[in-house]
Amino acid sequence: MNGLLVLDKPSGITSHDVIHRLRRLTGERSIGHLGTLDPLATGVLPVLVGRFTRLAQFFAAAEKTYTGSIRFGFATDTWDAEGLPTDSPQPVTFTLDLLLAAAAPLRGDILQMPPIFSAKKISGTPAHQLARQGKPVELQSVPIHVSRLEIDSFADGLAKFTISVSAGGYIRSIAHDLGQRLGCGAHLASLRRIQAGAFTLEHAHTLASLDSLAASANGPDAIAALCQHPRTLLPDFPAVSADEVTLGRLRNGAQVNLPEFSLASLVKVFSGPHELVAIARRIAGTLFQPIVVLG
Repeated sequence: MNGLLVLDKPSGITSHDVIHRLRRLTGERSIGHLGTLDPLATGVLPVLVGRFTRLAQFFAAAEKTYTGSIRFGFATDTWDAEGLPTDSPQPVTFTLDLLLAAAAPLRGDILQMPPIFSAKKISGTPAHQLARQGKPVELQSVPIHVSRLEIDSFADGLAKFTISVSAGGYIRSIAHDLGQRLGCGAHLASLRRIQAGAFTLEHAHTLASLDSLAASANGPDAIAALCQHPRTLLPDFPAVSADEVTLGRLRNGAQVNLPEFSLASLVKVFSGPHELVAIARRIAGTLFQPIVVLG
């Protein structure tokens, strides 16, 4: 099985748990997701399967959009609802206008401190492992871009929001920063990813539906049929169909001549309408070099 499958991750399990379950359902060992969702979070989790895992590098910069809620009044050690309170509850007395003013500096290009309970690695070890062992965790602020941060409602100490953030951004950090700015502490109460790059909830399938398909007569083939059509992937890369001679050269890593595509630097090369054979980079003019070969 080779392709990209979009899942709707349920709450209460890790992204790695999803991968483990998908391996069992499909019998495919080479599977990887495109952007971790915390156990608390739900929503869009794109997953690359089989040879398509070689395409992960091209999805790394994809922006992601979330809806969720922030509980004001106390912070937690994980910066979300799964953690332990780090201080006593504080009264929430600020107005919506003050909340909007506190959120304004968190838009655009900002430096963000990741949570210590995160997958960020320190000398090869995930920060959350060190934190759970009681060891010191020293993380550095990282630059991210928040293109959208809207407070959709605010009542009884709970703010509902919509946010779009670049790769590497932590919504838990946004919640924690708002609590610090408003002086009462805060943590992420709920989170749902509604879009990851070009993929939305409309593309997503539940694990329960995959369980049902795996138990059907077609089994893994029925799941494979749910993968996104290869020509819809990486929409910024033009698609070209090549003849067998050209495809043979690409499969052997040789440079080939392909049609001109408005000076596009990267193209998807297909055999027929469906089989994605390679991603190729322009060398000069119509001359392209394969940089990923899928088959």
